[in-house]
Amino acid sequence: MTSKQNIFVCATPTYLENQSIPDSNQFVFAYTIYIENRGEVAAKLLTRHWVITDSEGKTEEVRGPGVVGEHPHLKPGESFEYTSGAVLKTPVGAMLGSYQMQDDNGDLFDAPIPAFTLSASVVFH
Repeated sequence: MTSKQNIFVCATPTYLENQSIPDSNQFVFAYTIYIENRGEVAAKLLTRHWVITDSEGKTEEVRGPGVVGEHPHLKPGESFEYTSGAVLKTPVGAMLGSYQMQDDNGDLFDAPIPAFTLSASVVFH
């Protein structure tokens, strides 16, 4: 990524207690992703790559086009926000990944998604 390409990404995870079934090892999380183009050139999000790991070390990789059915094109200073979800078999896990972007000059680059923790607010008896 050059100084002209600068995509900021941050995540806000939420545990969805009303959709989770802890007795069946099903822990449901939502996460809101904020993407901002802090660079000098417009860029379009092409694909996503997620690595989701639970507290037992089980890893799942997810790859696909766009995010929530969209391919946002962000001019410098513009942002995009979306909410998606993940289901884990453990009450704690982590996610990280990257978005493949293409700037308006035709150059491809990866925008990293910093790791964030998924944690259920569950009390075990």
